[in-house]
Amino acid sequence: MAEHFKVIVVGSGPAGFTAALYASRANLQTVVFEGQQPGGQLTITTEVENYPGFEHGIQGPEMMEILRKQAQRFGAISKYETITEIDMSSRPFKLTSDRGEYSTDAVIVATGAKAKLLEIPSEATYWGRGISACATCDGFFYRGQKIFVVGGGDTALEEAMYLTNFGESVTIIHRREEFRASKIMVERAQKNPKINFLLNSVVDEFLGEKQNGFDSLTAVRVKNTKTGELSVHPAGGVFVAIGHTPNTDLFKGKLDMDENGYLITEGKSSYTNIPGVFACGDVQDHIYRQAITAAGSGCMAAIDTERWLMAQD
Repeated sequence: MAEHFKVIVVGSGPAGFTAALYASRANLQTVVFEGQQPGGQLTITTEVENYPGFEHGIQGPEMMEILRKQAQRFGAISKYETITEIDMSSRPFKLTSDRGEYSTDAVIVATGAKAKLLEIPSEATYWGRGISACATCDGFFYRGQKIFVVGGGDTALEEAMYLTNFGESVTIIHRREEFRASKIMVERAQKNPKINFLLNSVVDEFLGEKQNGFDSLTAVRVKNTKTGELSVHPAGGVFVAIGHTPNTDLFKGKLDMDENGYLITEGKSSYTNIPGVFACGDVQDHIYRQAITAAGSGCMAAIDTERWLMAQD
C-alpha cells in the first residue's frame, strides 16, 4: 500500500525546507522529497552573504543543512528520493518515486530551476570559484576585477549593468552581433563607459590556477565565431547569463505554465490551477530567484496549504 502523508513537499532548497518547517509546525504530517540535488542550487554555492541572519555569511551547503534540521525539529521527514510520476486527477494525490509509492492530501511543488550552462568541461572546475550565474548573489565578490558576462538577452545586459557597480570593467561576450535584448537595454549598455563588448564570440575555455589549494579562475579564452581566432583575457569573474530552466517536466500537461515552463500561481498566492497543489520558489519565480524570496514563498505555500486543508476538513 502507498504510504500516506498529509503534506508532500516535492523538492528541497530554501523554498521546500521553509514550506516543510511551517507545515510541520502547524502539526501537519510533512515529508520532503529532496530529489536529485538535495538542498537545491545552494548546495553548489560557496559563500552566501545576502541571507538575513548570517552576519558573516555562510557556506551554501551548511545553510541548507541548518534549514533541513530546523524543519526536522518539528517533525518533517526528508526522503532522498526523486518523484517520477504524480497523479493529481483525484484526492488523495498519488505520487511514485524511484523507490516507492505515496499518497497525500496536499502537494507543495518546490522543484526550483537550474541555470543554463555552457557545458564546457572547465566550467565545472571553476564553478563557484570565479564562475557564477547570479550577479545579485555574487557580484560583491568581484570588486575591482575584470568581469565578463556571457549572453545577449535582457538578463545578460541587466547583469552587466549591475556588475559595473563592482568591477573595474565588464565585458559582454555574445555569439552574434545582434542582441535578443530590448533596444533600450542595448543602448544603455553601449552608453555605459565601464561596459565593453566581444561580439561574434563564444567562450572556448575557462583558465585558472591553484590558489590556497583551490582551483580559481584567472582568465577566459574566447573564440571568434567568424574567424576562429582565439584570444585570452584576464578575468576575475565570469557570469553565465543565458537563461534558466524551471524543473517542471513532471508537471507538464497537469499544471498551468507560462511559455518558458514556469508554474503559474494565482495572484499573490501559491495556489496552482489544481486545488490542493501549491507552488513556491524558483519553479514559479523567474524574476527574483533569490534564497530569501524562495524561503518567503515557501512560507506562503505552507500557510495556503494549511488553510486549504482546514477548509476541506
